[in-house]
Amino acid sequence: MDMTADDLIAELNTASNRALESASGVEFYSQLGLIALIYCMAYVVSVRVCRYVPLLSEPPAAPESAPLRNLVFRCGRLLFPLLAILLLQLSLAFTPALLGDGLVMQVSVAIAIILLFNSFVRLVITNGLVAKLFRWVGMPIIFLQVVGALDNIVAVLDGMSIELGNIKLSAYGVIRTLIFGSLLFWLGRVSNSTGQTIIRKQETLDVRTKEVFAKLFEVMLFFVIAILMLQLMGINLTTLAVFGGAVGVGIGFGLQAIASNFISGIIILMDRSVSVGDYIEMDDGKCGVVTELNMRSTTLETYDGKDIVVPNEKFISNAFTNWTHKNEKQRYRVDFSVSYSTDVRAVVEIIKEAVASHPQVLSGEEYPIEERPDCEIDSFGDNGVNMFVEFWMEGIDDGRNRVGGDLLLIILETLQRHGVEIPFPQRDVRLVSFPTLHQSPELQS
Repeated sequence: MDMTADDLIAELNTASNRALESASGVEFYSQLGLIALIYCMAYVVSVRVCRYVPLLSEPPAAPESAPLRNLVFRCGRLLFPLLAILLLQLSLAFTPALLGDGLVMQVSVAIAIILLFNSFVRLVITNGLVAKLFRWVGMPIIFLQVVGALDNIVAVLDGMSIELGNIKLSAYGVIRTLIFGSLLFWLGRVSNSTGQTIIRKQETLDVRTKEVFAKLFEVMLFFVIAILMLQLMGINLTTLAVFGGAVGVGIGFGLQAIASNFISGIIILMDRSVSVGDYIEMDDGKCGVVTELNMRSTTLETYDGKDIVVPNEKFISNAFTNWTHKNEKQRYRVDFSVSYSTDVRAVVEIIKEAVASHPQVLSGEEYPIEERPDCEIDSFGDNGVNMFVEFWMEGIDDGRNRVGGDLLLIILETLQRHGVEIPFPQRDVRLVSFPTLHQSPELQS
């Protein structure tokens, strides 16, 4: 039955009269005494629990590194109003003879719930404007709900409506959508940020697993928020499912590339073939360090400062080289030549010692012999002996680690210092003189 504004005012007057009637006599003082006793008990118990429970007694030394423990510690502040509400509700249920109608107890329960809500807002919301908005909107709604007046106000607001065809637009629907829609949007944003931070702080998981769980959490949260928003707006999900199926068939071909990249991103994170910090070289020659892994694409940063955005599907359907997939160690070689008159055995030892002096080249007894610098003959050329030196280093020989160029300069200076000739193409030109051919008289004629 619809309630008018006059009915609501009459209902509120009746409630106020009941409060005035119950404000006198033994029942009133009994309720006040019981409320005071309950609050004292709740305070003592909450203090004792927070003192003797390690997670609630003191905050973690580094809150950023232990987000879950820090959250549990902060939630300990909600223990006192929670215990007060629980004990007040038990009193309303088990002592009706002493309390009478219990209106004062109901008001005290409403106040306790408001205190709990205020503590929750202060605990969770750090933005001052958003916290004030929650308090000014949430506290009156909670109080009216606890004292039983909210249903009557909702009925009045729902009666203030207009109909446009099959659409009914009421004041209650507009207010509900604005309040709870904003609440859902804020909760979704905060939950996404907090949830992903907590997942990425888990030291027991590797980087790839953290990214998988973080992305799946984001997708699931977005799906839940979307469903709740549709329910809040009064949209029939059954009709929407039928409509969505029909539309999905039409646009499925247009979204297949996005779906393919999305699934490929999950596969990449799961099979651990690519991770942040790897040096990747694609089959088309593009290469760079992985700086970001998204569900749609992967970003490669080149050594000249450019970002290459590669669709995730490329890593599934095409071949690529991951230079740092297993470890950071890489082997390279530098070629050079010496003349045939050179003592090659002496040059081998000199070059190995010179290359080992570079700070980024792996050398020393702590490394296995196959990872130390090694100089060998490659081939016999037209102008000299072609040689090369192999070496291992941490990282890629490019960008900040231009070891190959440094070694070429070191080799050149070392050979010049020891008087070793570096051959270069030479050609001998010989002039051959031939006797003059005299033509016979017959030819002259």
